[in-house]
Amino acid sequence: MTYVDEGDGEVILSVHGIFGGYDQAFDTCKDFVSDFRILAPSRFGYPGSAVSGKGTPAEQASAYTELLDRLGIDKVYLLATSAGGSIAIRFALDYPERTKGLILYCSAMPYAEKPEKYAEYAGPPAFLCNDYAMFLLSPLFEPVMGMEPSTIYSMLPVSERKDGVVLDAGVTNPDMARNFDDYRIEEIQAPTLILHSKDDKLASYEDVENALERFQNCTFVSFETGGHLMTGHSEEVKKAVSDFIGKQKRSIPESLS
Repeated sequence: MTYVDEGDGEVILSVHGIFGGYDQAFDTCKDFVSDFRILAPSRFGYPGSAVSGKGTPAEQASAYTELLDRLGIDKVYLLATSAGGSIAIRFALDYPERTKGLILYCSAMPYAEKPEKYAEYAGPPAFLCNDYAMFLLSPLFEPVMGMEPSTIYSMLPVSERKDGVVLDAGVTNPDMARNFDDYRIEEIQAPTLILHSKDDKLASYEDVENALERFQNCTFVSFETGGHLMTGHSEEVKKAVSDFIGKQKRSIPESLS
């Protein structure tokens, strides 16, 4: 597993989305590095990280615990974007004793109730996962996904992310529907912060609203605009995250934190 580890203080484990990697995971949290320790690994199949087992969210969460053990880190805040939400939620469910808080940033959301049907493969087909094809498609990013065409540069080289993209599409993204009964969201003990834009074209705002009541200890911050990347709201996001972590620190005795 390849990762970036920078900063000091409370640890934020950054869980990136599809077409990501350690670089994107760190970029998402770079504004926090002056106040927190940022741990930004590539998930399974992304640059520098191998796939273990079938690559399920549970196996990816387990790999995170191995990384934390290696670094001598006991507990973390998980900040998940997009497809990374499934892994972060799985981690919070499977390892509550290691989860200080869950931050879902324009993230995939659990279903309000068990779906009757779902997409078995939720992502781009493998043949599109190359630099040339994605670069040709980048002008469509704005009308289809609500993201600037220049976003393509954060995805390059696509060829080095292909295994992770295909794994996300076939395993990670459908997991909360495929294994609905295993995602007992109501049992998540950690406090949760959800940040989402109303005009997000990739992770439905309506799905967020429907899922909110399943989280027992939840703070919700929404933005009218910003799209899937919450563009233009970096300062508000930084404040919301800092306030969230500060509140948890004040509520937990130092001997237990």
